[in-house]
Amino acid sequence: MQAEGEEDGRRSRVTIRQVAQQAGVSIATVSRVVNGRSDVSSETREAVWRVLRERGYPGSLRARANRGNGTGTGLVGVTMPLVHPGYFASILAGAAEALYENDRRIVLCPTRHSRVREVTLLDQLAHGETDGAILVLPEESSEELNALASHGYPFVIVDPLWQLDVGIPVVAAANSSGAAQAAKHLLELGHRRIGVISGPEGWTASEERLRGYHGALAGAGVLPDPCLVMHSNFRVDGGRQAAAALLDQAERPTAIFAFNDSMAIGAAQAARARGLRLPADLSIVGFDDTSESEIVVPALTTVRQPLAEMGRTAVSILLRQIENRRFEPLRVELETKLIVRDSTAPRVSA
Repeated sequence: MQAEGEEDGRRSRVTIRQVAQQAGVSIATVSRVVNGRSDVSSETREAVWRVLRERGYPGSLRARANRGNGTGTGLVGVTMPLVHPGYFASILAGAAEALYENDRRIVLCPTRHSRVREVTLLDQLAHGETDGAILVLPEESSEELNALASHGYPFVIVDPLWQLDVGIPVVAAANSSGAAQAAKHLLELGHRRIGVISGPEGWTASEERLRGYHGALAGAGVLPDPCLVMHSNFRVDGGRQAAAALLDQAERPTAIFAFNDSMAIGAAQAARARGLRLPADLSIVGFDDTSESEIVVPALTTVRQPLAEMGRTAVSILLRQIENRRFEPLRVELETKLIVRDSTAPRVSA
C-alpha cells in the first residue's frame, strides 16, 4: 500500500510501514484497518485513519476499507498471459460465471507474457478500484507475492508457474496423476518408446507431469530414455519442432505424450509431414482437453483439466478473503481425467 500526500509542497508516497510507525501499530494492523476488518479496536482504527488522513490517502483505499461491510467496488481483477487459447478462455469462463453469480464483475488484464506489463497491471489492480485478483500463471516470485499479501490485497493463484511458498493460496490441476494416467494408457497399449514433449524446464506443470510420466514408466519396469524427452513452449509450432526431433531419431518413438493439446496438434502435423498414419504408425496423447482436441482428425486422446472449475474454485477462495470469512491459505488440486479418443491405438509389432 502506498498513499499520496503533501510534503514540503511536493507529492510524496507513504508506505504501509510508515503509516504503522507513525500510528504506533504493526503493519498487519494497518492492513486490517484498510481492509475493513472487524478485529481491530475503535481506538486503534481511529489512530490509523488519522495518519492516513494526514498523509492524504487515495480514494481507492476508501473502497478497500469498505470490503468488510459489503460495500466494496464489486470488481475483481484477472491477470493471464493470453485470452484466446482454449486453456485460458476456459479458466476465464469459469471465473466470470462464478463472479456473475456473486454479483461481481471482472477487470480483465492480459499480460502477453511480459513480466513488466504484469507487474504494472498488478500494481494498478492492487492500488486501484478492485477488491482482489485472480492471477493465472503469474511470473512473480513467492517473495513478491508475500509482499503483496502483506499489503492487505487479496488474491489467488491459478496454475502457478513456479513452486510457491506454503501460505500462498493456489488452485491447480493434479498434474502428476494426470500424466501418469496418460503414460499408463500408452503402456497398456504396448508402447515402450514413448516420446515426451514437455513445457519449459523449471515450470511447475512441466516438472509435475514429468514426475507422473516417470512414475508410470517405473511401475511398468521401463527405463526412461533422456533422448525421448524434449522441452518446448506449449504452442503448436513448438510441438511440431519437438516432434520432428523425436521422429527423426534412428529409433523413433511409437507414441508421443505432449504436455498440452496445442503441442499434441503440432506433433500430429510433424507426423503427417513424414508420411506417418495416426494412430496406426504413431499414437499421440495431449493434456488439457480443450475444444480443439475434439475437432482435430483423429480426435485427440488427452488428459482433461477441469479448467472452468479451476476458475470457479479460485473465485470461491478469493471471495472468502474479500468478505472476511474464515480463511486458511491453502493449495487446492482438482482431479484430472484421461479422455480416450481416436489418436491412440495398440502398438503394431515390427
